[in-house]
This record gives sequence, C-alpha cells and structure tokens, in this order.
Amino acid sequence: MKLIYNVSDKPKFGQLIVFAIQQLLAIMAATLVVPVIINGNIADFIKDGVVTWEAGTMMSPAAALLGAGVGTLVYLLFTKFRSPVFLGSSFAFLGSMAAAFAGAVSMAAGYVGLILGAIFAGLVYVIIAIVVKLAGVNWINKLMPAVVIGPTVTIIGLSLAGNAIGDLQKAPAGGDPKIAIVCGLVTLAVTMLCATYGKKMIRLIPFIMGILSGYAVAAIFTVIGNVAGIDALKVIDFSPLKALVADGVGLQTFLTLPDFSFIQAFKGIKDIDGAYVVSLLAAYVPVAFVVFAEHIADHKNISSIIEKDLLEEPGLHRTLLGDGVGSMAGAFFGGCPNTTYGESVGCVAITGNASVLTIVVAAIGAILIAFLAPFVAFVNSIPSCVMGGVCMALYGFIAVSGLKMIQKVDLEQNRNLFVVSVILISGIGGLALTFGKVTITSIACALILGILTNLMLSRKTDKAE
Repeated sequence: MKLIYNVSDKPKFGQLIVFAIQQLLAIMAATLVVPVIINGNIADFIKDGVVTWEAGTMMSPAAALLGAGVGTLVYLLFTKFRSPVFLGSSFAFLGSMAAAFAGAVSMAAGYVGLILGAIFAGLVYVIIAIVVKLAGVNWINKLMPAVVIGPTVTIIGLSLAGNAIGDLQKAPAGGDPKIAIVCGLVTLAVTMLCATYGKKMIRLIPFIMGILSGYAVAAIFTVIGNVAGIDALKVIDFSPLKALVADGVGLQTFLTLPDFSFIQAFKGIKDIDGAYVVSLLAAYVPVAFVVFAEHIADHKNISSIIEKDLLEEPGLHRTLLGDGVGSMAGAFFGGCPNTTYGESVGCVAITGNASVLTIVVAAIGAILIAFLAPFVAFVNSIPSCVMGGVCMALYGFIAVSGLKMIQKVDLEQNRNLFVVSVILISGIGGLALTFGKVTITSIACALILGILTNLMLSRKTDKAE
C-alpha cells in the first residue's frame, strides 16, 4: 500500500490529533489488559495461600498506559524519530511479572521486583545493542533473512487470531454471544469500508469510525435490553461511566491520579534480599532474549511497510536501546515492560499513515489520558466484541505483511520450502517450551526452529555446490 503520510511528513493539526487518537485506540486494549491479568494473578496468590501478605493497591491500568507513553517517547528519542511504532505493555513478560509478586515477601516488594526485573531485561537489550554497534547488522540479516522473518511475522498475526475471535464472541454475563458478534462484525465492516472507499480524512481514520459505529450499535442493543429487561441484548457494561458520578460530580469525575509503580516500590525496598534479586534475573533475562527475536520481526515488518530498512538507519542498536530503555521507563511508572506493538504496525499499514509525529502525539496523549477519568472510563466501557472486530483487521494485516516479505522468496527450492513450513506449522500449532518460570513462546520457538533449519539446509546446499 502506498503511504499517504511518510515518516517525516507532518499532517495538519486537526488531522494529527485524530490520527493520534486512532493509534491510541489501536494499542490501548492490549496495553490496559496486561495489568488487569496480573491483578487477577495477585488475587489468585492470596486466595490460594501462595503468599502470606494481604493485597494492597493493585497494578493500575492507567499507570501502565502512562508508562507506555513515556516508553514510546524514549524509544522515539533513541531512534531519532525515524521509526513510527508505539510501545505498549508486553505480554511476553506476564509470567515474569507474576513471578515477581509470587516471590515477594510483601506486595510493595513485588513492585520493586517489577522495576528491577524490567531493568534487567532492558540491560539485555543494551548489551545486545553494544554488540550490534561493534559487529554491525549483517550477521542479523544472514541469520534471519526474508525466508525466516516473513513467516515469523505471519505467525505473530496468526497467533493473535484466537484473541480477536474470542473477543468478538465475548458478551457480558447473561448476554448473547450472537449479539456480540453482530456488533463486532459491524465494527469490522465499517472499518473495511472506510479504509477502502472512504474519502480524504475518513480513509485515514477507519478504526475510529469502526469503533464508534460498533459502540453505537452495541449501545442501542443495550438500551433496548435495559428497557425491555432482556439480558441477552445487553452488550455494554456502563459501570465505568456510572462510577464517575457515583459520589456526585467533583474533581475526581474529571481527573484521576494513577497508582505509579515507583510510589509503591519505595515502600518495599527494605524487603528485598539477594535471593529475590537472583530469582528476578532468572525470571526476566531469558524472556528478554525471546522478545529480542520478536523485536527483529516487528522492525523488519515496519521496514517493509515504509520501504526503509530500520536495522540499517537509524540502526538496530538504536531500536534496541530505545526498546530496552523504554521498557525500563514504562515499568518505573506502570510496572509493565514495554515492547513494540504489532497493533501499531498494523494501524500504519492499513491507514498508510507512517508519520512519526502521529506516534509522538499519541504517546503524549497516552500520558495525558492516564489522568483523564472520563476517557479512561469510556475506553473501559468499550465492549470486547467491538475491539475484536477491529483486531480482526489489525492482526490480519500483520499476518499478510509477513506473507508479502516472502513474495520474492523462491519456494520451488526445498530449502526455502522447509524453512517456511517449519515456522508456520510450529507457530500455528502453538509449540512452546517452559523451563521453570521461563516460557519460550510459540513465536520464539518458531523463529528459533526456522533459523536452525535455514542454517542447516544452507550449509548442506553450500557443500553440494
């Protein structure tokens, strides 16, 4: 797809704000859900008696959003504002974050663990960045050519397909999944129509149009359900919006202060010992190497979209530093290590808007929105089925962009055919390996197997020649 706005282009102010909101909507659901999942894990720890401490302040989704905004700005600074990607909460570190709380002697100590763990993971990126700066990126290109990276990017998109369809069918308790599917498909249909046939501004904001349309349909069903007393029609949970005025209209109706990780961590520094620090190293460092592989795939993907090799300019060492230090910054505020988001890349691909200024404004917006109670409440009220409809397009574009990378790969050669086959089948099949508290994800396993297959068959071919 031809870019409407290139990396260095500057859209008009009004357009820029709308584009930034669209980027935020694309990444927000996933960014907010990571701390929600960890909060559920904390509740399980306490319920099952795994830990002895009582629950205090849970992880704040709003703080995670602010951390994502700060992390993105850090990333953009390191990449000299040449890589139009938003950083959000990383799902890869869910197990590591859970381990940080499970091994802590107090909840406050768990917050210290979140920050220390993110620092350890970020330092892995810093070390790799130094190696890349000294040795160059040619070894990366040889280790991960298009025949390896292409299907891996496809797997990143396909691995999220279950999440999109699961959300599409998700209805509140007592709700009818079929009604939820209708709302999600309306969202998808409007998104596709706006992206394909929309004129001027409409074509550049298909996700906003799709989400608003899906939300409107869901609201109509929900209102009818409330009036007629039919639970099956209730799609939207308006409780986040009602909570804004539960105690009357006041300052808290408009502004909120997130519970930042570093504030909680200050209370738990005294509870940290050497054994706990070692456990954090074991929980975070191996995962950082896994996410490094996904970092390469994401940047190869966005490079193919903007038709500029980001591994060469601004350079892989800069993208790694931005990602690593951005993760540290994100965890300091919100507890969640950050990573480059496929949803952000998909948004760039579908809209043709690669303006890095859009990402800058989106990052600033994420920081501001974390303090705006009405916006956070509205986002929390968006039904999962509506986001599922949007994500069908987003994740699909990620998968297709990977296929585009292998268009020029000669699949008549057995070597290439085996590499692609191994990656696709292991990735789609969900091959993952767990060693203690460390899990090598299916994407990482697929990439590793693809690299090994390519190296093995390349050597065989070289000997034959």
